[in-house]
Amino acid sequence: MTAEADSPPSGRARLTDVAKLAGVSVGTASKALSGSGRMRPETRQRVLDAVATLGFRPNPQAQSLHTGRSWTVGLMTTDGIGRFSTPVLLGAEDALGAGKISVLLCDTRGDGIREQHHLRNLVDRRVDGIIVTGRRTDPRPPLKGVAPIPAVYALSPSTDPEDISVVSDELSGVTLAVEHLLATGRTRIAHLTGPAHHAAAQNRARHTSELLAAAGLELSTGRVHFGEWSEAWGRRAAEAVLRTAPDTDAFFCGNDQIARGVTDALREGGVEVPRTVAVVGYDNWDTMALASRPPLTTIDTDLAEIGRQAALRLLSAIDSKRESGVHTVPCRLVVRDST
Repeated sequence: MTAEADSPPSGRARLTDVAKLAGVSVGTASKALSGSGRMRPETRQRVLDAVATLGFRPNPQAQSLHTGRSWTVGLMTTDGIGRFSTPVLLGAEDALGAGKISVLLCDTRGDGIREQHHLRNLVDRRVDGIIVTGRRTDPRPPLKGVAPIPAVYALSPSTDPEDISVVSDELSGVTLAVEHLLATGRTRIAHLTGPAHHAAAQNRARHTSELLAAAGLELSTGRVHFGEWSEAWGRRAAEAVLRTAPDTDAFFCGNDQIARGVTDALREGGVEVPRTVAVVGYDNWDTMALASRPPLTTIDTDLAEIGRQAALRLLSAIDSKRESGVHTVPCRLVVRDST
């Protein structure tokens, strides 16, 4: 049989052409491409070789009709800036792309009306599932009107315990930070963080106080300093802490912006970092952590892994293997010159 005889007559290869060249039925060729059905490895390989030879590309519409799936997933974010949601979405897209699933990105900008508009479009497009993320770790209400399409909430968990949520393990992150400071001999630790009504600030503050108490210690000023997620707040708070408790030998900060403000204030005040005072941040935001002087020791929340895990759990849910509840991704400590 010549190569010309194996070529499809109309230019674009069809599944029948693949089946003919591989010497199998059309049904067997279809199962080999979808990864379903039982067959000998050499049979599947013949089909894959035929696909490569003919340059065959499956027809998405035909696949959708055959499987009942659109092979698309919606990625919805409330974070227009993208500081936290972009790494999450990239991690999710990597996992979905490995399964040849197309991604539709929707930015709600935190607007409820815009969210409903995007949801209607995703439902109309018959997406197989939806991943929802945002800029904060505060729990959010579940999506409305999307059932039976499965949804997974990444970073910002759903308030419904029956939903699937993938979040950062705050306890692991705080534990790494506090234990690192204690291991370097610090015993007078101050904690500066963001607004008290933010879940991230509350959780990190609570865990810090509990871990210090378990070690027989308390915060150097006797309390948590809630404020803003900003360098300006870090500078002001550091100055206030040193006036109140001049023997403070470490600052554990709720994010890297606050920590960078702290290092600025310490440097301007002639306090050596880390010889006299150590500083630890949170988030491992390179823009802040590496530009700080000295570069910050910080907690990496592994946002990309949160996205990847969310995508994998969504794929399981699409295959009717639903794992309800909140699933955590551990943090890691990144040690730099500030400690």
